[in-house]
Amino acid sequence: MSLPSHAVPAERLQSLQGVCALPFLGVIQAQGEEAANFLHNQLTNDVLLLPQGQARLAAFCNAKGRMQASMLVLKTAPDTVLLVMPLELLAQTLKRLTMFVLRAKVKLSDATAQWQLRGLLGDSARSAVGDAAPWQTTAMGGGHAVALYPAVAGDAVLDRACWIAPVGEAAPEGPALAPEVWSWASVLSGVPFVTQPVFEAFVPQMLNYESVGGVNFKKGCYPGQEVVARSQFRGTLKRRMARVFSPVALSAGQDVFTQADPEQPCATVVHCAARPDGAGFDALVSGTLESMSSGWHAGSAQGEKLELLPLPYALLEDI
Repeated sequence: MSLPSHAVPAERLQSLQGVCALPFLGVIQAQGEEAANFLHNQLTNDVLLLPQGQARLAAFCNAKGRMQASMLVLKTAPDTVLLVMPLELLAQTLKRLTMFVLRAKVKLSDATAQWQLRGLLGDSARSAVGDAAPWQTTAMGGGHAVALYPAVAGDAVLDRACWIAPVGEAAPEGPALAPEVWSWASVLSGVPFVTQPVFEAFVPQMLNYESVGGVNFKKGCYPGQEVVARSQFRGTLKRRMARVFSPVALSAGQDVFTQADPEQPCATVVHCAARPDGAGFDALVSGTLESMSSGWHAGSAQGEKLELLPLPYALLEDI
C-alpha cells in the first residue's frame, strides 16, 4: 500500500526526543471528601472509581452534549483530583463547574501556579512511563507521568507523556523542545483538547473521544449525557474527526468546504500545527462523513485542498 503523497517522514518524527514546557496548559484542583463524586457527575468519564495516582481523559459538556472543555483528569490523593486543560478555557470552566457545587463537599480552585507541567517525547517519555498504555500513570520525581497517545506517522511511533508535579520538584532531564514541536506531535496523536475557537462546537464523538478513552457509556448522568449516548447508540452521529495535510496554515474554528456543496461548510478545523521541517502543516478536522470522500478545501470550495491522512487509532465503531 502506497503512502499518501504528504506522509510524515518517519525518520523526522523519530528524531524528536526531549522535554517541553507546557505554558498553554493550566490546572483546576478539586479538593474535598466529595471531589471525585462531584466530578463524576459533571464529566464524560468515570472519576468515582479512578484509582489514586491514575489519570483519564474526559470532557465537560453543556446540556446539549456540546464540549465546553476537555481535560486530563488525575487523582493525586484520596480527596484531590486535578484537571489539566488549556489555560485559555480554565477560568470559564472553573466558573461553570463551581455553579454545580451547591452543597457538595468540594472546593474548586485555579491551582496552575502550584503545579508544573512538562511534555515528554520519545526516549524521555519511554523512560518515564515505559510501555504503559495511554492514560496509565507512573510515579516520577515527586510527581506523576501520564502516558498519552503516541504521535504516529506510517510505521513510526513517537511516545508521548505528560509530567505533573508540585512546584519545586526537579523537572525531568532531556533536550529542550519548543512548544510548537509538542503541538505538532499532538496533532499526529489524533487526540486534541477543546480550545476557545471550538467551544461548544462538538459532541465528544465528533472528536473521536469515545475511541480514545474519553467517554464512559456505563456511568451515570452528567450534563449532555443523553445526547452523547443517543449519538452513540442510535446512529445519529454524522461527523467524525480526521487527520489532514494542508499546504497552508489553518486556524482552529476555520470552516472547511467541499466542491460538492460549495455554499455550506462541511467541516471545522480543530487544531493545526506546522511541520518542523517547514514542509506544510498537519491538522485535525471534524466534518461530515459524506464530505470526507468528496474532498475538503480550506476556507472555501476553491481553497487549498486538504489531503486526508490515516488516523493513528481505530474508531470504536470499526473495532
